[in-house]
Amino acid sequence: MTMSIAGRTAIVTGAANGVGLAIARHFAAVGANVMFADRDEERLEQEVGEAQRDDAGTLRYFAGDLRERLTVANLLSATIDAFDRVDILVNASRQIMATDPLDPEDGSLRTLLEQNLLTPLRLTKAVANRMIHQAGEGAEGPIGAIVNIGSIAARRTQPELLAYSISAAALDQATRSLAVSLAPRGIRVNGVAVGSVMSAALQSRIAEEEGLREAIVDATPMARIAPPAEMAETVQYLASDASSFMTGQILTVDGGRTLIDPVAGPFH
Repeated sequence: MTMSIAGRTAIVTGAANGVGLAIARHFAAVGANVMFADRDEERLEQEVGEAQRDDAGTLRYFAGDLRERLTVANLLSATIDAFDRVDILVNASRQIMATDPLDPEDGSLRTLLEQNLLTPLRLTKAVANRMIHQAGEGAEGPIGAIVNIGSIAARRTQPELLAYSISAAALDQATRSLAVSLAPRGIRVNGVAVGSVMSAALQSRIAEEEGLREAIVDATPMARIAPPAEMAETVQYLASDASSFMTGQILTVDGGRTLIDPVAGPFH
């Protein structure tokens, strides 16, 4: 089996920056047709314009708030209009925010469940139905792959990350449940639990919080923070035929952090 995804069509959410952008750019570089999806239209236009000059695949972008059901339908329609089909979905859009466990007015759980769980679930359902439709009734063999980008926070116990950890754990369970439900239709569903990646959010926190970079590095056996691009080939593997007998799995890409991570460690 090969890791090639050349000629396949992928939707990548969260594609205006960070891990989502790195995945979308990498997919394009290896020949996939990619729909970059995010809320930040200005950044999408800039990134797709730059990528289209360099990469082999055909690229488009879609700007909208995917927490809205109509926007999900519009994204799928735009993808079909541009490429006639969809073969891969990467749910890479994530939001992280701190929680005050003692504040009865804290709304972080509702916010993060909507963004990190319900939004990828709605998009997964829409895309899976399209994959089944385009394959035709009675199709045999694989017809599509879905990859959810989660976090090692799903397995960590930190009060500051209460809501984020719950949303990450829920996405992991959704990945496993969907894998079982969709396997008979030829759709594989897997996930990646990422550790400390130099996203825009982490860059901002490092700039504001003295000693944070050092604390993260000290908590990671490989002693560094990963650039977003290091997540991309893992996602390609899960989206390709190289992982054709794999579904419902959560691959951890964290530089070994969860092997030693103490409760008191930095929450990025």
